[in-house]
This record gives sequence, C-alpha cells and structure tokens, in this order.
Amino acid sequence: MKRFLTTTLLGGLLVVLPIGLFLAFMRFLWIQVSNLIMPIVKLLKFENITNDFVIRLIAFAIVIAACFFIGLFVRTRIGKGIWRYFDSNVLEKLPFYKTIKDTVGTLFSSRGKSFKKVVLVEVMNTQMTGFVTDEHENGIITVFVPTAPNPTNGFIFHLPESKLTFLDINPEDAMRTVIGVGTGSSILFGEKSDENEKV
Repeated sequence: MKRFLTTTLLGGLLVVLPIGLFLAFMRFLWIQVSNLIMPIVKLLKFENITNDFVIRLIAFAIVIAACFFIGLFVRTRIGKGIWRYFDSNVLEKLPFYKTIKDTVGTLFSSRGKSFKKVVLVEVMNTQMTGFVTDEHENGIITVFVPTAPNPTNGFIFHLPESKLTFLDINPEDAMRTVIGVGTGSSILFGEKSDENEKV
C-alpha cells in the first residue's frame, strides 16, 4: 500500500509539475509583456469594457498590428528611405542606441547558426555543457554555457577549438539535461540511458 501511494503520488507530480511550471512561465511572460504595454493600456478607456485582462489583450493586439504595419512600411522604397534617414540622423545620435541595435541585429541574423552546435567546454579541468554562438576567423569560438535549471542565465567563454569537444547530439536534448540539472547527461558521452536500453 505504501509503495502504491508513493508511486501514484510521484506519477501525479510528473503530470502536474510540468504543467504548473509551464503556466508559471507563461504568467511571468504575460506580466513582462503587460508592463511593456502599460502606457497603451492606460490610453484605452473603454466605458463598456472594464475587464483588465481584455484591455491588455487589446493593447497587445495593437502592438502586434503596429509592428506588422511598420515592417510592411519599411519594406517599401519610400519607407526604407525614411527609416534610414531617421535612423542615421536621429536615433544613432542617442547614447547606447547603436550598441543595442547591433546586438539585436546580430541575434536575429545569426538565429539559424547559434545554439546549433553542442560542445563540452574544458574550463579549469572541468567539462561544461555549452552551445556555440559564434566562430571567429582567428580560430577562437564563442560558447554560451547555461546555468541549471534556468538556462537563460549563464557564462560566455571565448576559447580555442582545442578546448572544445563537439558533440553530435540534438541541441534540444542537451538543453533538456541543463534544465533537468544533469539528468540524462549520459547522451553527452555517447552512452545509452536506462530508458533507451529498456526500449
């Protein structure tokens, strides 16, 4: 009976916990987006709509629509010319704007290359799970090493290729071991997990 109750409880946790964490993440994301669109929310004063959630959804839809139409406008010859003039003569004179712009541009332009290669990084006689984010002409490779269990934080290392071991595994599988605080790391070393052996 004790074993039945324990395994049943663990089985329930395995079902509920991922859903709970996903909902918590979505709630965190919603709060961050809501804070960004708060100025628009304050401008929307509908007498017949008092639900705050509905107003925030409308504000979010307005932001998405605005981004779409702005993108559509700058694709035209006139829009592209206006944007280049405004960007170079006004925005680039603002402090830190060019740095932020270049960083965002780099992220979007390299989104197909970054995090596609999984490596083991040798740092201070320790191997860490990392993802290649950039490769340089002088042979140095930039690697992001995420922390567990929150992979949005981590460390950036610039290392020669000799300090890296490239792994032929799926990046999603490698990231799963980070989120799982090392669980399933046998795939990093070409070993079969217990679950795969059973299959």
